[in-house]
Amino acid sequence: MNPLAVVTGGTKGIGKACIERFLSEGFDVITCARNANDLEALEKEMNNRFGQAKLYYRVADLSLKADLNAFIEFIISKNAFAEVLINNTGVFIPGQIHNETEGILEKTMETNLYSAYHLTRAIIPGMIERRKGHIFTMCSTASIMAYPNGGSYCISKFALYGMTKVLREEMKPHNVKVTAVLPGATFTDSWKGTDLAEDRFMDSKDIADTIWAAYTLSPRAVMEEILIRPQLGDLD
Repeated sequence: MNPLAVVTGGTKGIGKACIERFLSEGFDVITCARNANDLEALEKEMNNRFGQAKLYYRVADLSLKADLNAFIEFIISKNAFAEVLINNTGVFIPGQIHNETEGILEKTMETNLYSAYHLTRAIIPGMIERRKGHIFTMCSTASIMAYPNGGSYCISKFALYGMTKVLREEMKPHNVKVTAVLPGATFTDSWKGTDLAEDRFMDSKDIADTIWAAYTLSPRAVMEEILIRPQLGDLD
């Protein structure tokens, strides 16, 4: 029986790269996204490429509690221990605190923070029981460095980073690893339409490879944080 990883927001960018990496290493993967067509295309591509492993999916908008609960039930229905959780679902809506549209903070927090909080709480009891497991939470350089067009996004990522640090302390005696991933500018759909050259960004594969490397450390070590930026530094 293959080990199991759960990766949220898996159809594009870092999420897709993580799915590819874990499938290639013999993991089965459960994922979700909002677009059914994207998920169907992903399943076909991944299951054709990685015949020894299986990708399962469910359409879900994790900012909606009903969808989140349905996704949790879908995971439970597989009757398999989730050894790895990658909280990757996120939304970026540029704007400033003093003038962004009403409701942006709530939507951003529901997507970036609350989904990770509730999904982690649902999966972690199995890890505690087995004294085994690794939780990766996709924070950002925006978790540690505010910028003027970040608005609610920066607020949510600071909060997500804080949640991850607290969870790390809680899980020490249970032998469950917790890692905050803080990537800088990565070439994903969030940057579509930019005038900047693609080679000014990191590749999503760089993030996925680093997550895999952190996962493969011995049980005696944990990479608490992964801070990774483009070679030329942050974008202005």
